[in-house]
Amino acid sequence: MSRMSAKNVKVGQARKFDLVLTPVITEKATQGSEFNQVTFRVPLEATKPEIKLAVESLFKVKVTAVNTLRQQGKVKMFRGRVGRRSDSKKAIITLAEGNTIDVTSKV
Repeated sequence: MSRMSAKNVKVGQARKFDLVLTPVITEKATQGSEFNQVTFRVPLEATKPEIKLAVESLFKVKVTAVNTLRQQGKVKMFRGRVGRRSDSKKAIITLAEGNTIDVTSKV
């Protein structure tokens, strides 16, 4: 299996906005800003090269690394019935020195 790189990935303009759903605003995610990292929620089928390309073009920054993690939905009780939260995927984006993304501003 060959590795995909950002060079041979093509992402349409509409798809770029679909790849970056929301920023993750938690205590752990904000601690990543000390290491020049930003965390975003992304679709389950998104790949690292696609995410890198979308973030670089939407925010006009240089991305050095993309780490992803999938969270399986928990089984919880909702109003006395068993329910299940949906699965989610997060991308931790490491930016090059001197680049920043203000997650409080809109795209």
